[in-house]
Amino acid sequence: MIFVDDLPFSTHTHSSSTSLGKDILLALLENPVLVSASSSFKANPEKKFSVFDESNPERSKVVYIFQREYATVNPEFVDFVGTDEATTCVGLVIRNRRNGMISVAHMDSPEIVETGLSQMLSLLVDDSTEIEFDVHLVGGFEDVSPQHDNVTTGSESDADLDGYSFPLCTKIVQTLWTREEKFHIKTLCVLGHNTRRDLDGITFPFFNGFVVDTTTGILVPASFDRSSRCPDEIIRRIRISTSYEDTHWNGKLLETYDTGTDRFKIAPCRWTLRQYQIALSHQHYSDSEILSICSTSPTAEAPDFVDTLRRNWNYMIEHPHWMETFPKNQPRIFERGTDGRWRRC
Repeated sequence: MIFVDDLPFSTHTHSSSTSLGKDILLALLENPVLVSASSSFKANPEKKFSVFDESNPERSKVVYIFQREYATVNPEFVDFVGTDEATTCVGLVIRNRRNGMISVAHMDSPEIVETGLSQMLSLLVDDSTEIEFDVHLVGGFEDVSPQHDNVTTGSESDADLDGYSFPLCTKIVQTLWTREEKFHIKTLCVLGHNTRRDLDGITFPFFNGFVVDTTTGILVPASFDRSSRCPDEIIRRIRISTSYEDTHWNGKLLETYDTGTDRFKIAPCRWTLRQYQIALSHQHYSDSEILSICSTSPTAEAPDFVDTLRRNWNYMIEHPHWMETFPKNQPRIFERGTDGRWRRC
């Protein structure tokens, strides 16, 4: 159930099951309250995170989320939770209005939305009979226009027609709409609200990331440098790619953060001979070829996109056996030091 401005939201249309999600999304994008909220969000200066930033003597406690991951955080342990590097992906924030617990996910596919939302809510619900949640969606952009008819031809795939951002946003809002919980949408900075164009008309996201202040629940645009995308950056990135071939993670978000202990627990992931061979072959491609092959939005990626992929492949090439990284099939565990930095246990 969706609320806007504390009122139940209605499209005032009788949509078929196939068009329901699209109609809900388009109506929400035109809602004056949410249009104003998107403008207010974009007016905020981007907050930049770096482990090497010494401007604050009391280092903030941050939880960073990679693509396809989620984390539910307790404000008693965590100051900020956020993500970036989103182009066609969407960041989803759900906050329990009563106790302030927050779950953040970096959604990358409609296939993970239903189960992923249940994962996020699993630690947000309590014994209260009536729980209400604040919801924020940030990310995705107009990689293609949503104002077309959904008609496929023999030469056009669904992604060609709909792009990647629009189907993902549609699935998220439709899933929120059909669930029994009360979701108060506070920010919907997606698609057209998160799109800018260069002089050639090429579209880009306004922002690729955000951070949530866990004390207030307020979102602001944010970016993280390599040092702050931690802990265990490379292994977590590799885990994303290997999860697509691991049936255990079908339709699920990746769990990495333990809410109760404020620790990261990176479960073992196995890269196959096939994935090792892909890493070997891809290293021979040019940067432009890698962008074309590996990105859903080649013109909108960050400058370090290709370098990051090459670092991932180099690690797999140098460590072809996953057991070297996960001895005895045990997880890699990181706890927070007194200075706020993560250390491997």
